[in-house]
Amino acid sequence: MAGFDWRARLRAGTVIPAHPLALTPDRKLDDRRQRALTRYYLDAGAGGIAVGVHTTQFAIREHGLYEPVLSLAAEEARDAIRIAGVCGARRQALAEAECAVRLGFHAALLSLAALPEAGIEELIGHAQAVGEIMPIVGFYLQPAVGGRVLPTEFWRLFAALDCVVAIKIAPFNRYRTLDVLRGVAESGRADRVALYTGNDDHIVLDLTTSFRGLRIVGGLLGQWAVWTRRAVEMLEGIHRDPGAAQWRQVAGELTDANAAIFDAAHEFRGSIAGIHEILRRQGLLDGIWCLDPDEALSPGQLGEIERVCAAYPHLNDDEFVARNRARWLR
Repeated sequence: MAGFDWRARLRAGTVIPAHPLALTPDRKLDDRRQRALTRYYLDAGAGGIAVGVHTTQFAIREHGLYEPVLSLAAEEARDAIRIAGVCGARRQALAEAECAVRLGFHAALLSLAALPEAGIEELIGHAQAVGEIMPIVGFYLQPAVGGRVLPTEFWRLFAALDCVVAIKIAPFNRYRTLDVLRGVAESGRADRVALYTGNDDHIVLDLTTSFRGLRIVGGLLGQWAVWTRRAVEMLEGIHRDPGAAQWRQVAGELTDANAAIFDAAHEFRGSIAGIHEILRRQGLLDGIWCLDPDEALSPGQLGEIERVCAAYPHLNDDEFVARNRARWLR
């Protein structure tokens, strides 16, 4: 831990997987496999992890798993950026932030989905309140999975807050993505707010383009919860040469793979189960169980996952996982 500067690592840009939840067949927390996932991400070269987020399943809060899951991650990821999902109205958000700080997390990925009718001033006040407890990573969540539309004005005021260290941009919409970039550019703090893509449908193109001198330097992504070693290699390559012709091909391939894994055909209903299915195939998860028994693969999704796995073998890190899986599961 000596000399570990998480802020510098965040600003430089890195791979941050949105951490899944490992469950037993009776839908209880599988401590062993939960730890194994974290070990996988760090050995793959990820610079951090995000826990308690959508991919971890928001229902962990209802099942009393928020603190146990964060605690397991904190124990394993001692030399990595640790980001905790924080959501809910004021009382819940403050309690979750206090829990995350107590467990040694660096920043809160702040969801505003619980405030659908709040005006900009109220949203900024909410962020300031959480920011008094710990640094904040903003989160533009796509409306299809519970987010709300947030204009440039909001992002300009939000990025101007001293507590804001980064923004995860995930509206799955190019116009709204540019709203964030424009707001940050106009905030006066563009050099202190790291920009991360959360647009799983547009990962490579986000990372290889710029806007008004700003670049998206890394990703905090559910897609990067699978095939993480390849994601690390890709980001390193993009940092070296963002204009390389190869990225145009990879961009389309990765988006096609994501459409299958995230179940774009059914409005992302099977996204978490799709992530679980890839990890199950690699032997990191024992099954694809979610806390909600009704949350599963959509009709036809398994066939789509099999198609993209066969079509793009160079995107997976199956051999890397196979070599190390036993050690991670120790």
